[in-house]
Amino acid sequence: MSFIIKGRVWKYGDNINTDIISPGQYMSLPVEKQAVHAMEAIDPTFAEKVQPGDILVAGNNFGSGSSRETAQMVLKHHQIGAIVANSFARIFYRNSINVGLPVVEMLDTTVIEEGDDLEINLLEGKIINHTKGAEYKGTKLPEHLIEMVKLGGLEPYLAKKLGIS
Repeated sequence: MSFIIKGRVWKYGDNINTDIISPGQYMSLPVEKQAVHAMEAIDPTFAEKVQPGDILVAGNNFGSGSSRETAQMVLKHHQIGAIVANSFARIFYRNSINVGLPVVEMLDTTVIEEGDDLEINLLEGKIINHTKGAEYKGTKLPEHLIEMVKLGGLEPYLAKKLGIS
């Protein structure tokens, strides 16, 4: 994984909860089958149209609801490049880092529109909107969490730290 993430934007609103991201009735299925239903409550074609590297942009409180990691895992299955939101539910935010899914908070995501072409520099917390020719400030993760995301999450990070990878 690179510290620079480039992708096309899929835009959503406030309070996108984990049941929307990964509907609970499918959580007993393997992740690849759960991923077919990702976001279907608000975007029935999400699983068909999203491409590896695409970036989800949302408003406030992204990932509220259940603490289960199936929401992050279905987004990782779709190879989402990153999620940018005004704010995240805290446990979703932490679980995302634990599974190696980059998350960036940005004060006002209303300036980004669906289909925009973004570039996110995780090291600097900088978001460049190539479609609009604009630059925004996002949050910057501490270096050890960036390393965790880069390695693919908590398990590979700990394996490296313990010398068992």
